[in-house]
Amino acid sequence: MHATATPTATRAAELPRRLGLWSSIAVVVGLTIGSGIFRTPAAIATRLPAPLAMLSVWVAGGLVVLCGALTLAETAAAYPETGGIYVYIRNAFGRLPAFLFGWTELTIIGSAALAAISTTFAEYLLRVLGMNPSVAPYDDYVHYVAAVAIALVAAINYVGVSWSVIVQNITTVAKFVGLLLIVIGALAIGLPRTGGHFTPLAPSGSFAAAPFGVALVSILWAYDGWAELAYLSGEVTNPRRNVPLALILGTAAVVTIYFLANVAYLSVLSVSEIRESKLVAADVAFRLIGQPGVAMVAITVMLSTLGTLNGSILTTPRILFAAAADGLLFRGIAGVHPRFRTPHVAITISAILGIVFVMARTFEQLADTFVTAILPFYALGVASIFVFRRRKIATPFRTPLYPLTPIVFIGATLYLLGSAVVDETSRWPTVAIFGMIAAGVPIFYLTVGKSATPADAFAPRVR
Repeated sequence: MHATATPTATRAAELPRRLGLWSSIAVVVGLTIGSGIFRTPAAIATRLPAPLAMLSVWVAGGLVVLCGALTLAETAAAYPETGGIYVYIRNAFGRLPAFLFGWTELTIIGSAALAAISTTFAEYLLRVLGMNPSVAPYDDYVHYVAAVAIALVAAINYVGVSWSVIVQNITTVAKFVGLLLIVIGALAIGLPRTGGHFTPLAPSGSFAAAPFGVALVSILWAYDGWAELAYLSGEVTNPRRNVPLALILGTAAVVTIYFLANVAYLSVLSVSEIRESKLVAADVAFRLIGQPGVAMVAITVMLSTLGTLNGSILTTPRILFAAAADGLLFRGIAGVHPRFRTPHVAITISAILGIVFVMARTFEQLADTFVTAILPFYALGVASIFVFRRRKIATPFRTPLYPLTPIVFIGATLYLLGSAVVDETSRWPTVAIFGMIAAGVPIFYLTVGKSATPADAFAPRVR
């Protein structure tokens, strides 16, 4: 059974364009600044226990995502449709690769992301309420609180994009300002007290290749969100201008604040203290101004992760919606609510699977699972620019330093995936994720592609 393409105009009518430039930037910033910058530094300090290595890996991650954002700015301007990376893969490489992205998004990526984000929200909420989320019985409470958070945010998205955008804009401003206050406080109060913890700057062995690569995987979890606006391209006003601009400005703002945040952490805490701190921003604030600082940070992180959770439930279902509209997932997933004009079926499925994941796995397992599963498809989405350039697709934005920019991103992705396989602690989980992705191939040929030849499976869509 061959898929019937859904015209761009039809999708645009089903999901109206309501996101302006500033709301689009808020989606990029709000989705990216989530739990990662507050949880990841401990894992980075464990793998790279030296100040220069820790800061360098954040810079490296920032350069990688900037290369990705600059590339996707061009492809998004060429194909401003709901589904983003799914659309680029489908149009450049064919139905089977696009199906594998939809399959992996359905079974691993979206669920793991929602669960990881909501877990951090739950941990900080319990801490604000005076409970320690790392000890029994509160460690069990984390799962239940996270599940309720997913359900409530999904309900907001179910009833309309406008409500979701309001939540996104408010939480984005709050989290950016909160993180900026932590940076200012650490540099103005903490650094004069401690002199910083920047020595020894680069002790021998601090730049080992495999740990650097595995640490970079964690960094990309913290940066994830930079590409999410592309999934909403079909709902952005003046998308050929606003999507590229929002991708670039939003990503650049996040890269800057992340680097400053890590400088701030090292201004107050030593590398060994960061390594032992699961809630590093709260510990920094406690050193600066005591318990009021912990409360401020906890509220900031709660708003931050709430905004990211909202953004993830805003964007993830659009991938499932686009794949279903193309006939590469069950058609019913492409249902649009007659009153709210939202992809309500896709939202419901995403929320249910996120709740299942959050009840079964820890934050670290969820974060690593998400990043490893999404990276191959990010690489394919970025690589689509080579196909579109060869076809001479008209677009108002051109990626600077092409082809170096996409090559840097793709090369970094291959390096990261190779490092995950080489590293003993991540090897088998990585192989298991690749196996789950590969399992989509026979499922494709048994379902939506059962009459497809190999040529059909990899036939790109040319418009």
